[in-house]
Amino acid sequence: MSISTPGGPERRPTVVSTGKKPAAGRPAAADKPAGGKAGSGKGPKPTGGGKGRKPVAPVKVSQGRSWGPIALFVAVGVLAVGIIGYGAFAAYRGSQPWQERADAIKGVVDFRKKDKDLVAGGNHQTGPIKYDILPPVAGPHNAAWQNCMGDVYDAPIANEHAVHSLEHGTVWITYRPDLPADQVAKLKAKVEGKEKMMLSPFEGLDKPISLQAWGFQLKVDNADDSRIDDFIKTLRVNASVEGPNANCGQGITATGTTPRDNLGNQMPEQPTQ
Repeated sequence: MSISTPGGPERRPTVVSTGKKPAAGRPAAADKPAGGKAGSGKGPKPTGGGKGRKPVAPVKVSQGRSWGPIALFVAVGVLAVGIIGYGAFAAYRGSQPWQERADAIKGVVDFRKKDKDLVAGGNHQTGPIKYDILPPVAGPHNAAWQNCMGDVYDAPIANEHAVHSLEHGTVWITYRPDLPADQVAKLKAKVEGKEKMMLSPFEGLDKPISLQAWGFQLKVDNADDSRIDDFIKTLRVNASVEGPNANCGQGITATGTTPRDNLGNQMPEQPTQ
């Protein structure tokens, strides 16, 4: 409400606070939020020593390293390295001369180095022949050879015929007559149907199994020995002194330790080397 005075301007009356609440709809200045303008959305800071509480950081829970995939990765790596290494070794072994590979077989005896006259070959004789090495690996022999086309003999055969087969490149596997049947079966599987291979029992062996090629011998304790396969792979055909075309068929098929001299002139001639 304005008060007019004669001859002078209007003056606004001084408002005196009576302690009463302002009328509804008109907020008093004291109702404004402290520390900011009205409607600014800012309120007073929380109390507590004058400082606000710091937010609590979440606690991280360590789950540990997952070793499963790492172990698998390492195992695969080791396997790959092993395969590559074995392949390189096999390639190296395959590139070696066969006689070096034969001499590398653990336990093999190379009589070619011990007695060159023994392995000369071509020495045909009649009648029984005394051999210093048993089973024999080379030396004089009968003109007739034992059939060696993967033949399995269930009784001893004549040394004189067997040695001739060795001269043709045969691997002759012999075993004690009391060798367990399952062991004999494993040896048969290595021989049956394979040219220049033959199998027979042999009395008086100092080891359960003995393998012969021309000028070489290997003795082992059981048919599971991996050296048997190494011996066969390396020396079958290679050890022949008459070449790879030497005949193994049309030989003696009978068993018995007495040589059959009367068949000598019936054997087919060998190819000229």
